[in-house]
Amino acid sequence: MVFFQEAEEAELEAAQRKVAELEAELGEEHLDLVQPLRDMMMIHSKQALYEKGAEVCRRILFINEKFLGSDHPEVAVDLNNLAVFLEEGGDYLEAVPLYKRVLVIYEKSYGPNHPSVARALDSLAIILQRQGSYVEAQPLFERFLAIVEKALGPEHSDVAFALDKLAGLLVDQGSYAEAQPLRERSLAIREKAFGPNHPDVGASLSDLAVTVEAQGFYAEARPLYERALAIFKNTLGPNHPNIAISLNRLAILLDRQGSYSKSRPLYERALAIQERSLGPEHPHVATTLVNLANLLRAQGDFAEAIHSLERALEIWKKVFGPEDPKVAPALNNLGTFLREQGSYTAARPLLEQSLAISEKAFGLEHPDVAIPLTNLAGLFQDQESYEEARFLYERALEIYRKTLGIEHPNAANVFSGIGSLLHAQGSYAESRSMHERALAIRIKLFGSNHPRLAESLHDLAALFQAQDSYAEANPLYEKCLRGTLHHLSLNMGSMTETERFQFLAIQVGPEPLLLNLVAMRGEGPDKD
Repeated sequence: MVFFQEAEEAELEAAQRKVAELEAELGEEHLDLVQPLRDMMMIHSKQALYEKGAEVCRRILFINEKFLGSDHPEVAVDLNNLAVFLEEGGDYLEAVPLYKRVLVIYEKSYGPNHPSVARALDSLAIILQRQGSYVEAQPLFERFLAIVEKALGPEHSDVAFALDKLAGLLVDQGSYAEAQPLRERSLAIREKAFGPNHPDVGASLSDLAVTVEAQGFYAEARPLYERALAIFKNTLGPNHPNIAISLNRLAILLDRQGSYSKSRPLYERALAIQERSLGPEHPHVATTLVNLANLLRAQGDFAEAIHSLERALEIWKKVFGPEDPKVAPALNNLGTFLREQGSYTAARPLLEQSLAISEKAFGLEHPDVAIPLTNLAGLFQDQESYEEARFLYERALEIYRKTLGIEHPNAANVFSGIGSLLHAQGSYAESRSMHERALAIRIKLFGSNHPRLAESLHDLAALFQAQDSYAEANPLYEKCLRGTLHHLSLNMGSMTETERFQFLAIQVGPEPLLLNLVAMRGEGPDKD
C-alpha cells in the first residue's frame, strides 16, 4: 500500500514539474498545458482529492474555453470532469448546471441521438435522482433508454443497463409495480445475451428480488435472492465482495420474515468476506454493520446494536469526512435507534447533525432532508414538544409534495406521525384524517394485503378505542389480524416455533399470541 502511495506522489510531482516548466516557457494559459494538467487531475481523482481535482479542472476549462470557444466538445469534456469532482465532493448544487451545459453542447455538436448525448443524459439524470428531482430525472432516463434501444436494438445488453437505471428511479419513487416489468425485461435480456449463470444475470435477479420484496411478496423474492447468490458463488468464488452484497440482501429478507437464526450467520459471513477482501474500514463493511445492528435490535441486544452502529458511523466519517452527505444516513440511523431506546439527549444532536449535513449538501427541499426531519419530529413528539414536532412534520411533508409526491411511502410515514401527534393532543377528527390518508397511500402502493398496512389499521383502531367507539375499532383490529394472518400464511411455513415468536414480537397487532397459535396450526385466511 505504501509503495502505491509513493508512486502516485512521484507521478504528481512529475506532472507538477512539467506544468511549471511549460508555464515558464509558454505562460499560464497555453493549450500545451492542458494534457499535463489533465495528468494532475487524474492523480487527484485516484487519491479522492476532490477539491484539488476541481481546482485543476477549472484551469483546464478556462484555457480550453479561451482557445476553443464555449461550445466546443472538448469544453464539454472539461465541464463533465469538473461536475464529477463536485458531485463526488458532495456539491450537487454546483454540479447540476455543469452537466446541463454538457448535454446542450453535445446535442448542438452531434445531434439528439449521439452516444455522447446518451452518456450526458445518464449523468444528468443520476445526479438529479440523487438530488431528489425525480420528475426532472425520469424523462432523461427514458430518453437515454430510447437512444440506446434505437442504436443497438431492443435486446442488447446495454438496453438492460438503461432499463435498470429507469427502474431504480421508479423504486426510489415507491413505484414498485411499475419498476418490476422493467427489471423482468432486463433479466430476460441478460439471460438471452449471457446465459442463465452469468454474474450480470445474478445482479438482475437480485434487483428484481428487491422490487418484489418491497411489495411484500417475500416468498417470491427469496428464490430470486438464492439463485443470485448461487450464480455469484459459482462464477466469482465464495469470497468475492459481490457475494457479501448478495448475502446482505438475503439476510434482510430473512429478518423481515423473522428468521433471525438464519439471517445472522449470513450477516456475519458477509462481514468476514468484506473485511478480508476490502479491509475493515471500507464503506461496504459499514453497510453490513448497520444491517447487523437492525437484527441485533430486533433480538433485543441493544448494546451490541449500538456498538455496530457506532463502528459504522466511524468508518463513514473516516472514509468520507465528517461533513460528507454519505455520513448523514449513519447519523440518522444511530440517532433514531437511541430515540427508540428513550435516549433523547444522546439522539437529538445526531439527528440534528444529520439534518444539517443533508441541508448543506442537497439544499432545503431534498427528500434526504425530509428523513431526519421526520425522525427529529418523532423525537420532539416523544418528549411532548408538539408544536416543534408539528412544524418539522409539516416541513417534511412539504418537501415530499415538491419532490416525491404526497403518495410516496415516506409521505405516508409523515401522515402517520402527524396522526399520532394529533391523537396525543386529543384532536381525534384531525388525527383520523391523517391516519386514513396514510392508510390510503399504503393500500394504493402496496395492495390490501401488505404487512405495512398493519400500522395504519392499528393506529386507526387505537384512535377509535380511545373514543370508546368499539364498534368502529373492532373491524379494524380484525382487518389488521386478517392481513397479518395472510402475511403469515405466505411467509411463515418454513419457520421454527422460536422464529415465529421472534417475528410476531416486531409486528403491529393486538393479538400476537393468537396469531402465533393460528400460524402453528397452519391456518390462514379464507380465500375469496
